[in-house]
Amino acid sequence: MATQKTWGGRFSGGTDDRVERFTESISFDGRLYREDILASQAHARMLAHVGLISQDEADMIVGALNDIQGEIERGEMAYSIALEDIHTHIERALIERLGDVGRKLHTGRSRNDQVITDVKLWTRSGIDILDVCLAELQRSLLDNAERHRDLVIPGYTHFQRAQPVLASHYLLAYVEKYQRDRERLADCRKRVNVLSLGTAALAGTSLPIDREFVRAQLGFDSIAANSLDVSSDRDFVLEFVFDLSLIALHLAGWAEEWILWSTTEFSFLELPDAFCTGSSIMPHKKNPDVLELIRGKSARVVASLQQLLMLVKGLPLAYNRDLQEDKEAIFDAFDTVSACLELAAALVRDTHFRRDTIAARIEDGYLDATTLMEFFVKQGIPLRSAHEAVGKLIRQCEERRCRLIDLPSDTFDAIQPGLSAKVRGVLGVGNALAAFQSYGSTAPAEVAKQLAAWRERLQH
Repeated sequence: MATQKTWGGRFSGGTDDRVERFTESISFDGRLYREDILASQAHARMLAHVGLISQDEADMIVGALNDIQGEIERGEMAYSIALEDIHTHIERALIERLGDVGRKLHTGRSRNDQVITDVKLWTRSGIDILDVCLAELQRSLLDNAERHRDLVIPGYTHFQRAQPVLASHYLLAYVEKYQRDRERLADCRKRVNVLSLGTAALAGTSLPIDREFVRAQLGFDSIAANSLDVSSDRDFVLEFVFDLSLIALHLAGWAEEWILWSTTEFSFLELPDAFCTGSSIMPHKKNPDVLELIRGKSARVVASLQQLLMLVKGLPLAYNRDLQEDKEAIFDAFDTVSACLELAAALVRDTHFRRDTIAARIEDGYLDATTLMEFFVKQGIPLRSAHEAVGKLIRQCEERRCRLIDLPSDTFDAIQPGLSAKVRGVLGVGNALAAFQSYGSTAPAEVAKQLAAWRERLQH
C-alpha cells in the first residue's frame, strides 16, 4: 500500500509487486541496524537540544529505539520488502510504538544523508576491526620469524634462486606489507570520519538543526561542508574497498608462495593439518585448501572494487538510486577480507619451516654469486667487469657440476693475482649472508634490530 511508504503521500496507488522486489534493499542492508539506531538517537537528542522536539519526546524515541534494537537482535522483527530498507523498518516500528512522537524523528533529515551516515559509521567500525585483524596477523608473522630467526632460505626473483635471506627477514617483509595496509586504512578513516548527517536531501534544511551537536554525539572528526557533494559522495566507499583489494592481493601472493613451498618439490613448509583437507580418492593427499581459497577469494574483492568504480561512473549530482548498489559490494569485500585475515593469522602461527630439507639444498643455485661479484668490486675491479667475470665462473661451475667454492684457486687468480687467498672467505651461503651490511638488508644484525623494533611496535 502507498501508505506504508515514507513517501506515499504523493502517490494515488500502490507499488507494483515487481517493483517492490526490484527496489528492496532490506535483504542486505539489514546489517546496518545498529548504525541506523545510533545515528537516529543522536539526531533525536539534537532535535531536543535545538527545541524542535521536547526532551521527553527525545527520551521516548531513544528508549524505543533501544527496544527496537533488542527486537532485531533477538530475531523478532519481521522484514517486508514493502518497507524497502532497514531505515524504514526501524522508523515504522518506532511509529507503531510512539505514534506522532515517532513521526517527528525524521525532522530535518533525509534518507539520503541517513543512509550515508549509517554506511560511514559501519565503515569506520569495519576499519577498526580490520586493523585489529592485521595487527594479529603481523604478530603471528613476527612470532614465526623469531622462531626461525637463524634459518637461511633462498630468496627469489623471477621465481629463480637469487640470494640467501633469513627466513625471519622474509616473514618481516609481509609484516611491512600489512603495516602499509594498516596505514592506508587509517588514512581512509580520516575521510570516512566526516559527518554527513544534516545535509538532508541535497541542499540542507531550513530548520535550525545543530550539526556540531550530532558530530560530537557520534564521534566524527569534522562536518561535511557541501550538502550537494556529500549527498552523492561514495569516494570513501571506493577508497575503503581499494584498500581491501590491496590486502587481498597481499594475502594472495603470500598464499601462492606457501602453496608452492608446501609441495613435495619444494618441501620448505609443514602446514598444520587443521588448515588442510584430503582427497576423496587419493588417501595420501594433504591439500592446502585454505591457502588456495585465500588466493581465490582475492578475485571477489577486486571484483567488488570494479563494480563500485563502474557504479559511480558518470553519476550526476546529487543522490541517485544507483548508489543503493554500493552496499553488497562493500559488505562482501569486508566479509571476505576479514575472514581471510583471521585464518591467515592462525595458519601462520602454526606453520613450521622444514629446516633439514632447506639446509640440504641451500647451497644449490649459486646464492653466493652476487656477494662474490661485490667482493671483486671491493678489490678494485669495475662492477661490469666483475659481473662478467662471475658470469664466466658460473658457466664453468655448470660445466663441472660444482659450486663456486669448489673451483680451483688458479681460476680466481686468473681474474686478479692473489685473489684466491681471500675469496674463500666470501663463498658459500653462510659467508654470503654474513657479508650483508646495508640498512634494511637481510644482514643478521639488521634483522635482529627489525625483530626487536617490530616486537616493541606491535605490543601497543
